[in-house]
Amino acid sequence: MIKTAILTMSDKGSRGERIDETGPSIRRELEKGEYEICYYKIIPDEKEEIEKELINICDNLKIDLVITNGGTGFSKRDVTPEATRAVIEKYVPGIGEAMRMKSLSITPRAMLSRGISGIRGNSLIVNLPGSPKAAMENLLFILPAIPHGIGILLGEASECARK
Repeated sequence: MIKTAILTMSDKGSRGERIDETGPSIRRELEKGEYEICYYKIIPDEKEEIEKELINICDNLKIDLVITNGGTGFSKRDVTPEATRAVIEKYVPGIGEAMRMKSLSITPRAMLSRGISGIRGNSLIVNLPGSPKAAMENLLFILPAIPHGIGILLGEASECARK
């Protein structure tokens, strides 16, 4: 099983003023496969708080996959990519590029998504949009490659080449 955390960035959600629909949708999808949801939390769109939470999840909880949602847009409060960039050790551009490329076939607004992905220690962090629809579409685009990437990261797989 891939130990997974879901971290939702939402000012209103963290204050109990909005129900998080995206995090539970992600959870339901991941639980259909080889993912064990070990951690779920809603926090406000505060860069320092997001950084602190990501560091805790990766370094202390030793989670394999961290799926964030929210905070990837253009508003002044959208700082998830910046917080992620501040804590990762290796940038993984292909995941964000693939999500935007596939999403562009659905909506031209996909080019406005700023989500990134990267590695901290033995954890892969992936930023998804906050919208339940967009988050699920993007998650489904990347899920086929994630187990292999995690396997390589954890030293459980070594070959990417196919015959």
